[in-house]
Amino acid sequence: MKSMSPWVSVVIANWNGRHYLEKCLESLAAQTYPAVEVIVVDNGSTDGSAAWVAERFPSVRLIVNPDNRGFAAANNQGVRQSRGAYVATLNNDTWVEPDWLAGLVDALERDPRLGMAASHMLFADQPEVINSTGICLDRCGISWDRHGGQTARQAEAGPAEVFGPCAGAALYRRELLEAVGLFDEDFFAYLEDVDLAWRARWRGWKAIYVPSARVYHIHSATSQEGSPFKTYWLSRNKIQMIAKNYPMPYLLLFLPLIVFYEFVSLGHALLSRLGSGAVRGRLAGLRSLPQAFKKRRALWLRPHVPPAEIFGSLEPAAAPWQVYGRYRHIDRRLVKKAAVGYWVK
Repeated sequence: MKSMSPWVSVVIANWNGRHYLEKCLESLAAQTYPAVEVIVVDNGSTDGSAAWVAERFPSVRLIVNPDNRGFAAANNQGVRQSRGAYVATLNNDTWVEPDWLAGLVDALERDPRLGMAASHMLFADQPEVINSTGICLDRCGISWDRHGGQTARQAEAGPAEVFGPCAGAALYRRELLEAVGLFDEDFFAYLEDVDLAWRARWRGWKAIYVPSARVYHIHSATSQEGSPFKTYWLSRNKIQMIAKNYPMPYLLLFLPLIVFYEFVSLGHALLSRLGSGAVRGRLAGLRSLPQAFKKRRALWLRPHVPPAEIFGSLEPAAAPWQVYGRYRHIDRRLVKKAAVGYWVK
């Protein structure tokens, strides 16, 4: 990279992730990109994370919160105190290859219309299997990890446009964040990256997947997959996200199908003994609708692309068994975890 490379700020939100941070921070220290600052935002950890980072990685900027303010708020704190022309968000339970940042920055530098870049995320314990190559979102408001569960060779060999990046390993242009706002802190955790990507697309920004930007991820290490906590926030935030962002009049057309899939999802949660979190999350989402519609009005008062363009960026609706197929690899990993008792790290 040339000497005048734009600064990149890497923000890591941490909550009791001390045993993951060493590998993550060491991989960032080994980046080939020359202009990097690393910011760790500790969300009230009780495992000594903050003191350990301060002692072992004194060059890392450390922000310490007295309590857990959530993934969205912690990342926003880091962004507000960062200086980079680009901001990367990175999960604490990841490590990255040396050219990770160089590849992401190079992709965005090539086209000023690109405001977001998605990494080639692989499962840490199955590095031949894809975790995510970006976000997919369909016309029923259902989001999933692009290429999730497929083998690494099934992804594109070259860059490809995507709806948005998974915030577990994403790069954002600061200009985009200043134009559309940061993560919605009402989301606390989960779907905040889909919401941000949706808002960015309303303002005309595009996203790209960068296959050379490889990341290894211990999936849902901080908040376990299938936990009541995660089920609650996914259920609540999906309703908020759709109410904020789904274009009219298409929302009225697809609302019956959206509601149908909500009942299908709720039934699956009840069968999986996650009904309490699913019900509470949906009730919280319905209670938050006035707030969501207020945010929606604010979006419409600003310049935006035609609703047809947004609708065109959504994937077609799928049959229930096809929707389940998007997450089958996650269910298989849950079975593996239950049998083995831990994730291979």
